[in-house]
Amino acid sequence: MPRRPSVVRTMPALHRAIDQLRNRNGKVALVPTMGALHDGHLTLVRNAKRRGLKVVVSIFVNPTQFAPHEDFLSYPRTLHADLDKLATVGAELVWAPAPSVMYPEGFVSRIALDGPAIAGLEDSFRPHFFGGVATVVGKLFNQCRPDFAMFGEKDYQQLKVVSRMARDIDMRVKVVGVPTVRERDGLAMSSRNVYLSPDERRVAPILYKTMKDVAARLRAGAEVGAALAGGCAAITTAGFAIDYLEARHAETLKPVASMKDGPVRILVAAKIGRTRLIDNMKA
Repeated sequence: MPRRPSVVRTMPALHRAIDQLRNRNGKVALVPTMGALHDGHLTLVRNAKRRGLKVVVSIFVNPTQFAPHEDFLSYPRTLHADLDKLATVGAELVWAPAPSVMYPEGFVSRIALDGPAIAGLEDSFRPHFFGGVATVVGKLFNQCRPDFAMFGEKDYQQLKVVSRMARDIDMRVKVVGVPTVRERDGLAMSSRNVYLSPDERRVAPILYKTMKDVAARLRAGAEVGAALAGGCAAITTAGFAIDYLEARHAETLKPVASMKDGPVRILVAAKIGRTRLIDNMKA
């Protein structure tokens, strides 16, 4: 049976473990997660291993990126199963701090953001979110001192926010975006997919299909507003409550008037039942 990664929960233990990884002439990759791991997370580890990197996976359900009405308390926590999965892909270390370690008594600091963090996408519906993400990711970068950090493209705005933050404040880490891992029917893998009922799960791939349709229409020369309106209608008809379906510049996340303003990314967020799903793809 593959060996489980070591688990550390205190800062001194983390620093000793990171030093040991580096003493074996290793460069280190960090894969930040909130646990409840699926093949999308494991693909991030595989990508790092193919680069010859030692892999640290953080597992921390970050309270500062949840609003009071969101699912912090019910978010799936499956550490033992996560360790078994990480053993199959060769992760060396898991950093699993308690909230009191990450945010000790008296903690008052936050990272303030601009640019892609205020693009009118996730930030419009979860205004607290990116401040919490940036603060915890900034702490993880400082704690783990990785050479590389692997992030999935499924959370595309998050990827752009973290990449910009790392550049802007001179963090010595290269942020690597890894393509979204999908189920066979196109649904993007997500820890929140476990909340879907069987009927909702059958409907959920309409987001992927709609994005493909919108992208095809844009490439064929359709007007952006018309293509997006048709996509919104399809998603709503399928039973979703849509938050947004947008065509944005792939780097700045600013709105585009046509494919000539590109590169273009299609981004969607919608809720079915009690589950909110997000996705994106290149146009």
